[in-house]
Formats: sequence, C-alpha cells, structure tokens
Amino acid sequence: MNEQIHVVDFVILCIGRFSDVPNIPEFPPNKEPEAFHGEVIHSMNYADMDYESAAKFVEGKQVTVVGFQKFAMDIAMECSIANGVENPCTVLYKTEHWNLPGYLPWGFPIAYLYFNRFSELLVHKPGEGILLSLLATIISPVRWGFSKFVESYKNKKLGLAKYGMVPKHSFLQEISSCMIATVPEKFFDRVREGSIILKKVSWRLWLLPRWDSGREKKLKDMFVSPTFQDYILGSPKSILPLYRECIHGRIPQLAVIGFSESIPNLYASEMRCRWLAELLGGTFKLPSIKEMEKDVEKWDAYAKRSDTLPANTTGDHASVPSICGTMTSCARKWDGTPKERRDSLLNCLSLMAPWIMLPLEMVNSNILKD
Repeated sequence: MNEQIHVVDFVILCIGRFSDVPNIPEFPPNKEPEAFHGEVIHSMNYADMDYESAAKFVEGKQVTVVGFQKFAMDIAMECSIANGVENPCTVLYKTEHWNLPGYLPWGFPIAYLYFNRFSELLVHKPGEGILLSLLATIISPVRWGFSKFVESYKNKKLGLAKYGMVPKHSFLQEISSCMIATVPEKFFDRVREGSIILKKVSWRLWLLPRWDSGREKKLKDMFVSPTFQDYILGSPKSILPLYRECIHGRIPQLAVIGFSESIPNLYASEMRCRWLAELLGGTFKLPSIKEMEKDVEKWDAYAKRSDTLPANTTGDHASVPSICGTMTSCARKWDGTPKERRDSLLNCLSLMAPWIMLPLEMVNSNILKD
C-alpha cells in the first residue's frame, strides 16, 4: 500500500462511537474462553448474523447472556423465542437498572421531564454560580418528584418487585449516567413464563470481565505516535478526556466528533460541530493547555460523583448533566447578548436542540454561514 502524507491545518475525526471488531480482554492462564466447553461469542458477532442464522445458532442450546443492557436483553429475547421454556436463556447481571418499556410514563412524554433546558436547572453543575446553585437546591423536590414519577410507572408496568429487580439507585442517576436502555416488548412476560431466567451475581463473585466494543482502541489506533495515543485516551478511569468532549488540550489541531456517549447523540454531536465551526471561523480561541486540562478534570470529577452514577458503575460512562454543562459552555461562547436572550422562556421549555443551549433565534437565522 502506498503511503501518502498530507499537510493540513486541522483534522476532524468522525469515526463513530464503536469499533468494527469486538474488544476481547486478556484472560489469566487456563481461564480463556476455550476453557469453557461450549461456545463463547461477543454480542457484536451475534449481531452480525442475519435473523435466520442467529435463530439457528441458538436453537436448542442453553444460552447464558452476561449483562443487562440493550444488547443483552435483545439477545435474551431472541433466544427465548427460539427455545421457549424447554431451553430457557439465563441472564446474568450484577446491577438492576431502570430500563424503560417506553418513553411515555403514565402517558406523559419523558422529554418534558429530562430533555429540555428547564431540567438543567434541577441539577448542580461546576461553575454554575451562587444563584443557579441556590435555585437547584430550592427546586430539588421537583427533581425528586420527576424521578419517582417515572419509577412508579416502570414498577407498575413491568412488576419489578415480583422479580426482585427494583434498583437501589434513582431513575435520575440512571438517566444521568447514560446507561438507560429500552426493554424489549413482552420481555418480562418471557421472564414470567420461564423462557428467560434472571440471575443476579454478587459483586464479589463477578469474575467475568466486561467486553466492550473497543471504541477507545479504535481511537487510539488512529495515531502512530505512542505519545499521541496516550494523550487521546488519558487516564483509564477518565470519563471526559477531551475539552468540551471534542478537543484534547495537548493536540489542539485535532477534534473528535461523536466519541463521547450521550442519550441524544445526534443533538450533542451537532452542538459540538457548531462549536467547532465557530472555533475554526475565529469567533473565539481555545484557552491555554493548563486551563483546558483543569476544565476536563473538573467535569470528570463531577461526572463520577455518587449522585450522578449508580452504585457499582464502572468509571467509563458519560453523564447527562456533564454533557449538558459542557455543551452549555460551548454555546455561551456566542450566546450572551440581550437580543439573543429575548426568547429565553421558550428556550427553557423547548426540547432537544434548545436543550443543549442553542438559542431559538440562532436556529431560525442560520447563524452558521457556508
């Protein structure tokens, strides 16, 4: 293959959130998947199969699924359909989750509770100031009420108490951690009939490593330089290694779009693109390396707080409040004039794109020129 070298002023990586191959961890000697006499596959390998091949693959087999998020529930559902109660699918999990059967709790759109600019006022965030901090404290009962409203719906809809599946953490922590998933239709009907068996594994006995999609490795492999590889990943325990979840302070000529995880990925990525366009257009300049690293550390510490992540959560999940906050900081670079704030009440109640602090007036006037 011929090697080509291009000299550019700025590079933007839009490589997606997930890698193309499973990230299989290293196992201790004699503890590899081969030690198990059955077949061990990653969920990505299963997803690559067509429906007919997947059904044939699990048919008549005793299948155990490790995990209780979207992929795990979907695979368990398909196994239960293929094998019924004769060969039930066992789901091993360590933490109960507030996974939703739908996004209309008691017929009310959940977006009006959590995906709007008013919801940002309900949580404390770094750099919020005295007034916003006081406001978040005063209206904390509203935050609690929203969470209990959704929890009551899910308990009623799915009957979690009957299966010992009521989480110990709140729904607010669940959705703040970006770990929420949609429960497949009639999933708990399958649990009730016995074609799916839910089995909790205690923390001390949880010996199986987590098998990720390897998105960090994919990003790391984009670089030849070991130094840049270390820069871009940061600490293994870091949730937010990038300034504004977009640029590393020590590689300021490179931006990464779509790497950080959030619930409304499309809108969060769009906001970063708008912020990046303003940066490249000269509207503002990046702060110093020290300031960017300090900002990253601040939001990283906030995202790991116990009141934003469920217990037993590994430190690799994003946080909705931290995403809101970094996107808010992005927009404030050009959102500050009295004229731009005339529609503040509408912004406060509007959904999705305005939720990430983009003024409606800016959307209507198409501020980003070609």
